[in-house]
Amino acid sequence: MPHNLLDAAASGGLFVGRAWNPAAAGPSIVAIRDGQLVDITSKEAPTLSALLEQPDPAAFVRAATGQPLGTLDEIAANSTGKPDASLPYLLAPVDLQAIKACGVTFAQSMIERVIEEKAAGSAERAAAIRERVSTLIGGSLNNLKAGSPEAATVKQALIEEGMWSQYLEVGIGPDAEVFTKAPVLSSVGWGADVGLHPVSTWNNPEPEIVLAVDSRGEIKGATLGNDVNLRDVEGRSALLLGKAKDNNASCSIGPFIRLFDASFGLDDVRKAELDLKVSGEDGFVLHGKSSMSKISRDPTDLVRQTSGAHHQYPDGFMLFLGTLFAPTQDRDAPNQGFTHKIGDVVEISSPGLGALVNTVRRSNECPPWTFGISALMSNLAKRGLL
Repeated sequence: MPHNLLDAAASGGLFVGRAWNPAAAGPSIVAIRDGQLVDITSKEAPTLSALLEQPDPAAFVRAATGQPLGTLDEIAANSTGKPDASLPYLLAPVDLQAIKACGVTFAQSMIERVIEEKAAGSAERAAAIRERVSTLIGGSLNNLKAGSPEAATVKQALIEEGMWSQYLEVGIGPDAEVFTKAPVLSSVGWGADVGLHPVSTWNNPEPEIVLAVDSRGEIKGATLGNDVNLRDVEGRSALLLGKAKDNNASCSIGPFIRLFDASFGLDDVRKAELDLKVSGEDGFVLHGKSSMSKISRDPTDLVRQTSGAHHQYPDGFMLFLGTLFAPTQDRDAPNQGFTHKIGDVVEISSPGLGALVNTVRRSNECPPWTFGISALMSNLAKRGLL
């Protein structure tokens, strides 16, 4: 697996994350300094959640002292597959924050959700339905903004053609879809295996920008995420969203959070370009893109719809912003579309944020999630950090 965690555009950026620290028998908060991962865990910020609660996280990290855990390359080399627990390895850059995700935030991906539903989770039927929908609406989805009069016109046209779907409402209506992607502390990080529920036969990666938001609803940074999706399960019923989205190792975040400062901010997120590469052991290679400039809802609106007087997150939250990418390229046979095969290597990258790389396995074959909130609190207490 490649160790290309950060790119040239990330030079000068301020990155924080988490790594397993064998000397502490638990996770440490780390910053990148001169190619080293430095442990900056402290009583002021024993968790990444607490660090993001600082009035100015960027200034806090710059002033923080710490001890090197090893070089970024060394730790990355031990972060793939089954890491050697006697050495440091990367973890997802999130701990006590809730993991939330927004669905159908791009009009084009909304159409794929409608197709999934109309196909009842059948990849074989999807191609014909896709052709019908494309003929119906043509290029009217370009730059479509949710809640606008133009969006209402597209919605009405689809309804009149018998293509009504609940995805139309959240895709181009006034209210966003916001759901809980994964339990606290369950996300995996760079190099780890990502999991597919064993019942699924039609699934895909979802490359997304993930915002790091504090308890006050202030956006403090951004990273990358893979919102692993089971198209057949959700396609059978939207009420199966939990089964389609939340399984062992089905949420990947990383490699690090880039904190907002003078060099990188929300406007960079708004114009971010994401690249996806899936490399299969069968020689199959899939390339995809997702452009944040085509999102139907502004990131600040998605944060506002997630958090406020109606819903609080005292430890902050991580918010997946959705994806434009919906794979339709045939992998095995005509009109079958794309689905994962075990051993696929998924690389999601964006200039300035680096790359998130994971290998696809079945959820029941990925390492079980065992280090939860009680384990973290017990570990921090033993280290005198609480």
